[in-house]
Amino acid sequence: MMTLDLNTIWFLLVGILLTGYAVLDGFDLGVGAIHLFSKSDRDRRLLLNSIGPVWDGNEVWLVTGGGALFAAFPHVYATIFSGFYLAFMLLLVALIFRAVAIEFRSKQPGPRWRGFWDVSFSVASIAASLLIGVAFGNVAWGVALGPDREFTGVFFDLLNPYSLLVGILTLALFMMHGSIYAVMKTEGALHDQIRGWVRNTMIFFIVMYAVATLATLLYAPHLSEAIERHPVLFIVPLISVLAVANVPREISRGRDFQAFLSSCLAIVSLMALFGIDMYPYMVYSRPNPEYSLTIYNAASSARTLQIMLTIAWMGIPLVLAYTVSIYWIFRGKTKLEEETSY
Repeated sequence: MMTLDLNTIWFLLVGILLTGYAVLDGFDLGVGAIHLFSKSDRDRRLLLNSIGPVWDGNEVWLVTGGGALFAAFPHVYATIFSGFYLAFMLLLVALIFRAVAIEFRSKQPGPRWRGFWDVSFSVASIAASLLIGVAFGNVAWGVALGPDREFTGVFFDLLNPYSLLVGILTLALFMMHGSIYAVMKTEGALHDQIRGWVRNTMIFFIVMYAVATLATLLYAPHLSEAIERHPVLFIVPLISVLAVANVPREISRGRDFQAFLSSCLAIVSLMALFGIDMYPYMVYSRPNPEYSLTIYNAASSARTLQIMLTIAWMGIPLVLAYTVSIYWIFRGKTKLEEETSY
């Protein structure tokens, strides 16, 4: 089980920040992935307006998570960002292009102009979701690290079947999460239409979840060792399954907000399962586990961790307060107003 020392606390804090990003920007990326399912310009504008006030603030969690990783585990930051350099550049391009598409779409009324940016928004969202999943898949599966714990592989080593499978799983998860958010934020004919998307994206996610779980048990047994040693931790994947199963129940009862909370819980539990499976590893080395980066051999000094922890106790509440206030201000159904339409 975990020993609650400074290194473990920072492992948890980095995990919390990345989980916050997955929950919040996950539905943004999911809305982008399903954006082209809607055919009319009005419906597409409604979908964009539903995330318009919050999408950029959601990315603060990614920036904060990256900063925390750099401060607490600089060796991990250096190894990951140098070894995954091209992949992260592609992710950065996708996130930038998504932002440009959101802002530029409303600048011209022509169908070709808006159609181009609609496709750009959707493709960028899908690409970002896949790349995030591929990155997590490689960290879990293991990458080639040398005795100096530096990445020794090449870019195409990162495109292994397991990481691609996790990438598709992440896309399916975000599509489900985004469609549930869209149901919660819309009304009328579009609202009823998106209900069908929730069902289809749930089927997509459940199938990918089952395949990914089977692949993990067969080909990455190191990821299930923690639960095998401590069976009580099996409650985490159980919570994930129950949360996903509760979504159609809440949707069928018209309780969209409760369905969204269940989707959030599913993401949180999946991220918790990832953390449990990885601990104490930060980057697993394959085929030489002894070269792995852990929370101990890749961490900053104890004094640095202590100073940064003091700063974190002050900074994280500010991020939470900002996030809560934004969602409170823009609560309720999305309305289409010309001066705020994307």
